[in-house]
Amino acid sequence: MSKENGFFQEFKKFITRGSVVDLAVGVVIGGAFGAITTSLVNDVIMPCVGLLLGGVDFSSMQLVLKAATDTTEEVAIRYGMFINAVVNFLIISFVIFIVVKAFNKLRESIDRQKEEEMAAASPEPPKKSNEEILLEEIRDILKEKK
Repeated sequence: MSKENGFFQEFKKFITRGSVVDLAVGVVIGGAFGAITTSLVNDVIMPCVGLLLGGVDFSSMQLVLKAATDTTEEVAIRYGMFINAVVNFLIISFVIFIVVKAFNKLRESIDRQKEEEMAAASPEPPKKSNEEILLEEIRDILKEKK
């Protein structure tokens, strides 16, 4: 029972960490963003691309391998849907690239600012007293005589 209690304590500690919550929020937002991007591709971009290419509807483009019958469904390679998925992927990848690039730039700026603040806040080494300077000179003269 002690092992189980330790396991659940460890799990509780893991699940209540901020990074796990941040990850969960990221997954939920990512799923919503994926739905928005899919709609953008299917409902806005691909109709425009299809219009530019002479009214082609990519989502209906397919290569029928076996026609439908009364008892079986059509067997087809739906390459138009694949083209939509590729465009969707490229848009999501590009947006994520821009977000990560902006985040890294912001983080570098914050790190640089912290370094500058630390450099400005670090005290200068204390000046040596006349006695210390004199002792160092004596030490150096003794080294030269050896």
